[in-house]
Formats: sequence, structure tokens, C-alpha cells
Amino acid sequence: MKLASDDETLAENKVLILYVLEKANKPLTNDVLYKIVLAAVDMNYFYFQQFMLDLINVGYIFSFQKEDQTLYQITDNGKTTLDLTLDLLPGIIKLKADTNLKPILDSSEEEQSIVAEYTPLSENHYTIICKVVENNETVFEVKTFAGSREQAKEIVDNWQNNADSIYPKILDILTKKQ
Repeated sequence: MKLASDDETLAENKVLILYVLEKANKPLTNDVLYKIVLAAVDMNYFYFQQFMLDLINVGYIFSFQKEDQTLYQITDNGKTTLDLTLDLLPGIIKLKADTNLKPILDSSEEEQSIVAEYTPLSENHYTIICKVVENNETVFEVKTFAGSREQAKEIVDNWQNNADSIYPKILDILTKKQ
């Protein structure tokens, strides 16, 4: 990345962020957006955060909370600005962003589809939450307790590694008449 004082590079990077949000055609988390941008250009994380803040402050990006995460989406003003400034973005950068967009989005959806975490309430009491998330929507969630950290970790690991077989079994049990 060029020096921060290079106005052309600053504008290019902001246009790239708008471009990625427009191409994704759905709200993105900060991490996913940064991964896609980083695949196109070498950008310092702190510069990226400053660009995001600038774009939010001028109303080109909208941020909102959904469940436990912040999502970012391009606004109508952001789309208009992108249309006017897209020629600032070199073709090779657009190509890199386009090429990496779908694989990164697909892998992030897979990563987020199975969620498990434990929280200690005391030394011998842990709360465990296991979820299945699809399109940023929780479709299944179970909350349970464990008597030790080891048991809590075992439950979390088991869910993360085997949710694809455990989840259908739980649904089957819940829908069977006894």
C-alpha cells in the first residue's frame, strides 16, 4: 500500500470497499469484508478500519447489529458514489476482488453455519450454546450445562465436529411421537 498521504490511493481503497459491498449484494461482517479487500490489495487493518469509519460517517455505508455481530451494507448514496467513482479502481484490483468474493463468502458462511461456545458461571458450572446458523439467521439453538471445563470443551468440540449428524438426530427425536 502506498503512503497514507497519497489521495489517489485513499480514494481507490474507499471505492474498493464500496465495490465489494455492492458486489456481495448482502450485508457483510467486518472480518469477511476485510478478507475480500485484502485479497485484492495489500491494506493495513487500521487503515481499513479508518476507511470504514469515514464511509459510515459520510453515509455511504450503513452498519447494524444482527444477533451478536455487526453487519455492513452499502447505502443508496454509496451506490451512487460508486457509480461516479468506479473508474478510479484499476481493472486488476476489480478482477482480484471479483475472483475472491465468492470463495471467501462461501467459506465464511460455512464457518458461521455451526457455532458452539461455552461460558463459565463458576468453577464447576458452565453454560454451553450450540447453534446452526443459515444466512445470518439462527435456525437451531440448544443451551445446556456442564459440570467441568473439560466436559464443556468436549461438548463444544463434538458439536463443531459432528453437528451435521447430531442436528438431524435431535430434530428426529423432537418430531417423533412417543
